[in-house]
Amino acid sequence: MTNRGGPLPSGYALTVRFTTRDADAAQRFDALVERTLEGIRNEPGTLVYVVHKPEDEPLVRVFYELYADRDAFEAHEAQPHTKHMLAEREQYLVSTEVQFLNELTGKRPAREAT
Repeated sequence: MTNRGGPLPSGYALTVRFTTRDADAAQRFDALVERTLEGIRNEPGTLVYVVHKPEDEPLVRVFYELYADRDAFEAHEAQPHTKHMLAEREQYLVSTEVQFLNELTGKRPAREAT
């Protein structure tokens, strides 16, 4: 890829808030996520996939996901490691809240030169 200058395109973003059943479920969920990340790290269209634990909410995990575009998100969802996580996660959770995001403005990294 050549450096065309300027910021990366806005992409396709979402947040997901997971609330786990208890401390043991949170630990098992975290292990499932870590195993899943091994595959996600190799997805070229997945630009950001970060898991956060909010302060003072030890049973909650908030994911921020940024994909190159909707096709990259759909490719991510079709991966075997993602399908496995989607099938296994429910046993650890009491709730899941998904929010798709539309970028209005912000600071973005520049494209890398090759």
